[in-house]
Amino acid sequence: MHRLNLQSCATILFLIFVITALPLLQGSGRSLDTWGNLVRFVSGFIPPDLSIWRTTLAALWETIQMAALATFFGVILSFLLSIAAARTLSPQWVVTPVRMLMNGIRTIPSLIWALIAVAVVGANPLAGVVGLTFYSIGYLGKFFSEAFEAVDLEAARGLRAIGAGRLQTFQYGLWPSARPIVWSYSLWMFEYNIRSASIVGYVGAGGLGLHLLRYQEFGQWDRFATVLLCIFIVVTTLDLLSSRLRGKMVSRAQGDV
Repeated sequence: MHRLNLQSCATILFLIFVITALPLLQGSGRSLDTWGNLVRFVSGFIPPDLSIWRTTLAALWETIQMAALATFFGVILSFLLSIAAARTLSPQWVVTPVRMLMNGIRTIPSLIWALIAVAVVGANPLAGVVGLTFYSIGYLGKFFSEAFEAVDLEAARGLRAIGAGRLQTFQYGLWPSARPIVWSYSLWMFEYNIRSASIVGYVGAGGLGLHLLRYQEFGQWDRFATVLLCIFIVVTTLDLLSSRLRGKMVSRAQGDV
């Protein structure tokens, strides 16, 4: 009989949670025409109203700009925080509070961050950039710090042994191995921020969300579908491009080893 380890205990605990949550699947308990409701709702999306393509593209461009700025600021700030949060780079008395800070940031959903930003800077695209920047910091800081902790430190120790400074040790001993992972997470965050920037408009933070909210309130589901179609095309295209770019970066990094 295999002894229980941490992974087995976690699996058992998760299954217990699933079993105890099964009553939630009963829903309201009322007899509803679920399939009929779904068909009626989806039929409102077909066909999409393409007459709004000009305004949709303008809002889409604003959404992409918001996501790009939020990712840019998020990467810079997360990079600095991740160095302080990596156990292999910073002392424990620095790592603990920084990690608690990032945990607190991740606790708040992106929509709530956008709502807070709207209350501070007003209902405009700047609020979307600020909200998504904070949300990005919470996740990228965690990912970057884990990337630095996963890097083999032998090269860094060798550089320190021959008298290299801290900056040189990081630049030539740690960064080459961590760079593909950092860029991969940054591209993923940009994709995520485009999707999130499409929603934060629900609380007045600009972008496509304002249009989605308007079309929802007036039941214009065909126009709602047009906006969703644009988001789908952009996210899919970006995913394909970023996948190819990540593959090239990983191959190049392996070739440099």
